Amino acid sequence: MRSLEALMAQAGFDDTAGLRDVGAEELARYVADPGHPWWRRRPCVIALTGRVPEQYVPGLIACVQNPQDTPEVRMALLDLLADRVELLPWLRHEDRASDTSYGMGEAFLKARGLLGDRSAARELATLAASSWRSARDAGDAGLDGLVDRYGADAILAQLGEDRPEDREFRVWMRYRADEDVTYALADPDRRVAYVAQSLASDADRLRAYIQESATTTEAKVWAAYALYGLTEDRAEARAVYERLGRPRVEVEGLDEELRRAIVHEYGPGCERLSDPRWRIEAVCAEPPARPDVDEQLRRATAALTGAGLAPKRPVSCGEDNQQGDGTYHVIEVGGDRLLISTLGPFASAEGDAPDAAWRALESAGFRWIDGETGAIRVTDLCVYYFGGRNAITVDTALFYWQD
Repeated sequence: MRSLEALMAQAGFDDTAGLRDVGAEELARYVADPGHPWWRRRPCVIALTGRVPEQYVPGLIACVQNPQDTPEVRMALLDLLADRVELLPWLRHEDRASDTSYGMGEAFLKARGLLGDRSAARELATLAASSWRSARDAGDAGLDGLVDRYGADAILAQLGEDRPEDREFRVWMRYRADEDVTYALADPDRRVAYVAQSLASDADRLRAYIQESATTTEAKVWAAYALYGLTEDRAEARAVYERLGRPRVEVEGLDEELRRAIVHEYGPGCERLSDPRWRIEAVCAEPPARPDVDEQLRRATAALTGAGLAPKRPVSCGEDNQQGDGTYHVIEVGGDRLLISTLGPFASAEGDAPDAAWRALESAGFRWIDGETGAIRVTDLCVYYFGGRNAITVDTALFYWQD
């Protein structure tokens, strides 16, 4: 039989089937030795699923409880040992709050839920409503553990409905029970309403809700957006949009050219806290013609060359930053960096640019985005940007880069 090292020759490439054939005691001994690389120990933990040798449980628990051990191994072990009630007093101890290793706080709460600790319910509901996938997954798993043990009604009664995350959990439980969630489209917290629209599954019920039950414009917009998500009928969505009076978020200083470019780029995938009127506008408003980016760059380069500025070759923002992607290209002119948007005929610069540069670009049909225009904040259109999920500015939208 191949050695464990041979079955995991390099990080991220392990022989899962081969590891399952290795004896459980050998795997447990390997995992319990922190001298081995974490990226080899973790696959061994997974290969132990359903066959942990009892005599090795104390040693594996010791790895979980060692704050110096690698979080990836500790988290995997917590999943493996999710039925070991002897872990619960340690998990509930106040000292766990001081363990700030990456992901461990979420892992501790998840384990408490899987072990039936109802005192973790509120924190698990908060995790389950997080914007971060890993936190949501941990919260969902912990809550599922509690529901499996005590029933949904008991956990719902314990949580109540005061907090948005508790109401979001209620929406999920109603959905799982095949009950109507349309009522939550009127929730005052957009995170809850967003979840409700994503789970709505009855087009006729949504139509009736728009016409008869919804008490606010925002609830009607959420319902219209959910209806489009079910039917993908743009004509019906536009008819509903017209009946509602074409509701939209007005932004001072944002003209129609900029608005159309931004709403069609960011409206469909905006964050949960965004005003739903951006979403329905992205569905119903006529999209702008997308530029021929290559032709646009040729035109910009020619204009700058004609102005005697000797521009360098345009590079994408991903190439310029050596990673990631976004919505602009960079053209260097002397010591200045000009930005050409892929969303339309928009140009700007990092810092000040020589007058000759922006005049040349304007003569070639580009619109120069100055500091005042670029600083306009697009109200309640929330976009992920370097860890934040907030309303973005025109400058960020047109010249966006993310690693």
